[in-house]
Amino acid sequence: MLSVLFGLISAIGWGAGDFTGGLAARRIGAPRAVFHSEWIGILMLLLIATLAGEPFPALRVLLVALCAGMIGSAGLLLLYSSMTRGMMSIATPVSALLAAALPVFVGMIRDGFPGWLTFFGFGFALFAVWMISQGEDGVTDLLAHISDLKLPLLAGLCFGLYFVVIHEATRDGATFWPMVFSRTGGLILVSVYLFLTRASLRVTPSAWPYILVNGVFDVAGNMFFILAAQAGRLDVASVLSSLYPGGTVLLALIFLKERLARAQWLGIAAALIAIVLMTV
Repeated sequence: MLSVLFGLISAIGWGAGDFTGGLAARRIGAPRAVFHSEWIGILMLLLIATLAGEPFPALRVLLVALCAGMIGSAGLLLLYSSMTRGMMSIATPVSALLAAALPVFVGMIRDGFPGWLTFFGFGFALFAVWMISQGEDGVTDLLAHISDLKLPLLAGLCFGLYFVVIHEATRDGATFWPMVFSRTGGLILVSVYLFLTRASLRVTPSAWPYILVNGVFDVAGNMFFILAAQAGRLDVASVLSSLYPGGTVLLALIFLKERLARAQWLGIAAALIAIVLMTV
């Protein structure tokens, strides 16, 4: 039950982080928004780790966490790249679905079959991720653009691998120091990308509030995912955390007055069914 609760809080955190990060990206561009969110998150986590007195983990744990952060940031850059090529309506649901599905297979191999109710809950959750991630027009041209799915699939693979690798780094109970090194790995990768593209790091004053809030929510999403995986199964934690698009679209509905498509309402209903099935 605790794993389910933490997984849902993680989804809320990541959903709110994506919402505020999207608002920041509109003002300064996605890579710069990610860069500044990363270093803000690192400062927050250094303070939390110090105040919590968490023991410094082994070098192997920190290196695995560093790799996890690089993998996750690579997924973000691949996703943003696919969106700039006009594949936004396809990129988000394809990447989100693969990100949720990959840890399910890894979790069932590592921890065994979770039981039929949980298994059917996975099915409803994966369906929910797909439907919620769609825009007003839906993914009507998926088959027509099958050859363009390379970047979204790679992005989803990176996100799914991030779930698996960061769980490996935190299985022994460490939380904050692995998160510090994970975000450091992400910061290194994004910095290299910005350097190679000769992008400016300048931030307009109007973007700072969104960047700061994004940093807070993204850290919360990561932390509660780690706690969810530590309290239960990796596959349950990953699937529930992957419902984060639901939080994003609901916040867009509330604050930006954006309309939800029928498919998104159907996805939200499927997500509620999935939560019930994985809780009983």
